[in-house]
Amino acid sequence: MLEGAKSMGAGAATIASAGAAVEMRDVWVQRRAKFFIIPSPAEDQKKLRAQQSSQEGIRAGVKAAAITGVFTAVPTLIAVRKVAWAKANLNHTAQALIISGASIAAYFITVDKTVLESARKNSRAQFDNKTA
Repeated sequence: MLEGAKSMGAGAATIASAGAAVEMRDVWVQRRAKFFIIPSPAEDQKKLRAQQSSQEGIRAGVKAAAITGVFTAVPTLIAVRKVAWAKANLNHTAQALIISGASIAAYFITVDKTVLESARKNSRAQFDNKTA
């Protein structure tokens, strides 16, 4: 199969080798399905803590983005109406970019800090449980 694809060109050879990789993946998946693995309760707890941490981070990020959007929109819109330079140089797209840029930054910074704080708290709790 691969030799025939090589004679047709490099693009077809790439497609043929990708097909071979997919076939190999299917073989490995079938082999793994034969084994019966029981997950430990600790894995379920880790997965639950990670999911809760992510949800907590997203919730905090949305709150921060909403607050930042309001606190950025008000001065931006006032400046566009009152300041001569802003009135001349900031069109609607620029105003939207200023407001959304601040909101997006607040969202990602808050999510990152919240998830890291939660992970630190979880790892500290695990360490305390092991030492006690």
